Amino acid sequence: MTTSRYERVARRAQADGRIPALSVALHRADREPWVLTLGESGNPAHPLGPDTRFRIGSVTKTFTAVLVMQARDEGLIDLDQPVGAYLDVPAHGDATPRRLLSHTAGFQREPYGDVWDTLISPDAAKLIEELDRAERVLPNARRFHYSNLGLAVLGQLVAKVRGGTWEQILQERILTPLGLNATTVQAPPQAAVGYVVDAYSDAARPEPPVALEGVGPAAQLWSTASDMAKWAAFLTSPELIDPDGRVLAAGTVDEMRWPLTTTDETLWGTGFGLGLILVPEGRRVVHVGHDGAMPGFLAAVYGRRGGEGNPGALACAVLGSSGTAGQTNELVHELLRLAVELDPAEIRPWRIAPPAPKAYRSVLGRWWSEGSEFVFAWHDGRLEARLAEAPADRPPAVFRPLPDRPDVLRTISGREAGEQLRLTRDDSGAVVRMHWATYRFTRWQEGFDGGRASDGHE
Repeated sequence: MTTSRYERVARRAQADGRIPALSVALHRADREPWVLTLGESGNPAHPLGPDTRFRIGSVTKTFTAVLVMQARDEGLIDLDQPVGAYLDVPAHGDATPRRLLSHTAGFQREPYGDVWDTLISPDAAKLIEELDRAERVLPNARRFHYSNLGLAVLGQLVAKVRGGTWEQILQERILTPLGLNATTVQAPPQAAVGYVVDAYSDAARPEPPVALEGVGPAAQLWSTASDMAKWAAFLTSPELIDPDGRVLAAGTVDEMRWPLTTTDETLWGTGFGLGLILVPEGRRVVHVGHDGAMPGFLAAVYGRRGGEGNPGALACAVLGSSGTAGQTNELVHELLRLAVELDPAEIRPWRIAPPAPKAYRSVLGRWWSEGSEFVFAWHDGRLEARLAEAPADRPPAVFRPLPDRPDVLRTISGREAGEQLRLTRDDSGAVVRMHWATYRFTRWQEGFDGGRASDGHE
């Protein structure tokens, strides 16, 4: 019954959007993938099926972003150094990889020239050579401005520091390790035909193929819905898809998901991290991924983070062979919502666990700071803290002791991430006072002068 609901909303999107071919895949950690194809490929030699390939457009940017972060983690680049330190560019060399990944470097949207009239893109060398003919349409760090040119430059930067081509590096460092065997740079024989569908009739015109050459790192790839759903699951839950961190450490993917800017100054409905689009869904749920568009094709590839009923590695990809059907981009979010509504993850039973280490048992319980009450607890082998009045869905702060300094802990996530928690003990070894981010924590509600609130005015 659940999959019949999925199928119905997909069929409605294909019919309402008048999409010649639609391919959908839903991935999750606790079920086999669900895949559906609807319509016709437009390729007589290869009828529509799960292995039909679609252009995924700007979803390609997420792959380039991961390649950049790999290079950063290996010490080949610094996200905050100018790209001119790595590439010999004639202009705009002060832009940083961090700003280019978040589309806040001010680069014009496309390479120099009317590339969407000529359908001819510059090769890698010409892309860099003509950078001085491209505008910096906004000052660096002023605001969000989407740029294919910016991600293309990053692709060439990765190629330069690795000593290869973007295509080679992509295959060796992402596609092969993750087993994304249906994701290719060039159109394979089983590619669907992309169309522009007439707005006032049921006619459709095949769109011309476009080779992006040096702009390839921004939008070149072809893939299947199954491959892309797995890719979105990696961006959402790398600890499940890539547990050994062969492609990227889970902490680095988490860094990529942190919102650096909003795409609209008033709506705040969509954010951008390091190469990733972030769509808040309310109640601490966010969809992470990217949309893509190329002549005749639209793609939407997202995973779901957080929320009740989420089984982990929950992701969806919707690929369509119409360049104008917004239903493609809407369907992916609807299916992710339906997945947790109709088929939530099983609730795991609570079980007795070992007690907290003796060194931290006197920390557990209620403490006060700045007049507010906090609760410190030990769960899942770690010390946690939260405001006593915090809603249940707010993640706690999590602490980890510093090496050889058990009474100094680092906040590794949540409130005051990065700050120290220092413990002060009495002669018996019990913790009687703490300082977190330098704020004093005591067992009693006190003013900043150390007097108890219950004593009132003296």
